[in-house]
Amino acid sequence: MASDPKSPLALWHLLSLDAPTVAALWTWFIARACRIDLQLSSTLAMGIAVWTLYAADRLLDAQALNPGALEARHHFHHRNRTAFLAGIVVASVLLAALLPRIPQEAIHLYLILGGLVFGYFVLIHATQSAHRLPKEIAVGVCFAAAVYIPSVARDPGLRVALLPSALLFAALCSLNCLFIYAWEHPAHVAQAPHTITASALRYLPGLTIAVAAASAVLTGLDRRAPWPIPGAISLAAAALLLLHLRRDRHTRLVMRAVADVALLTPALLLPFV
Repeated sequence: MASDPKSPLALWHLLSLDAPTVAALWTWFIARACRIDLQLSSTLAMGIAVWTLYAADRLLDAQALNPGALEARHHFHHRNRTAFLAGIVVASVLLAALLPRIPQEAIHLYLILGGLVFGYFVLIHATQSAHRLPKEIAVGVCFAAAVYIPSVARDPGLRVALLPSALLFAALCSLNCLFIYAWEHPAHVAQAPHTITASALRYLPGLTIAVAAASAVLTGLDRRAPWPIPGAISLAAAALLLLHLRRDRHTRLVMRAVADVALLTPALLLPFV
């Protein structure tokens, strides 16, 4: 697997396109599996909003973190700061144009989630207590909530049925972040910024197996929710564990990119939805 920073895989990551791709795919996939005809505007808005948040976060990290703690994505954003700032402005305008096309129920839920995310950003980047927050866990929960909102907003009756898979998807997203942390800090895994993160890192393979197994069981036993959703979660967890076992064969930049490739498993189940 190529580690050239100009390779398509590396650029997909460096341009902050990885998380938006995952978010847009899962947003569409969950709705499709639930037989909800989700408008294209909702999927586009999801991708644009996630790109804006991730690009802004990496720009802020590049300013705030110790240079020795910066990864390739931070350096890339800092070197191209003007272009990313212009992109964020354009993305914000596009997002504003799409908002009238999004159902009011979804907007109400996003406003609640947006307030929580904004408060989290302030704590992370503007206070001295940032290191006390379990960032990987918070990102997983917020990311999962965002991709499930369009479906439950269109059909509130799905909230109970989708709750188990939503919790498992939140765990999967947190595992994604935790694996990335472990790969980027191999010598300091036991010294995570938060005690919850540190505990999760110590049992990372076991937690991943548990998420994969629970999702597989949900796929076969829970008939209230569409089986492809927990099926994709189980496959993604297995893919993350496989990558972890092969982590020494690739650069950190490649591992960071393929960690998000592992979350594209809904593409494998498209024939079933």
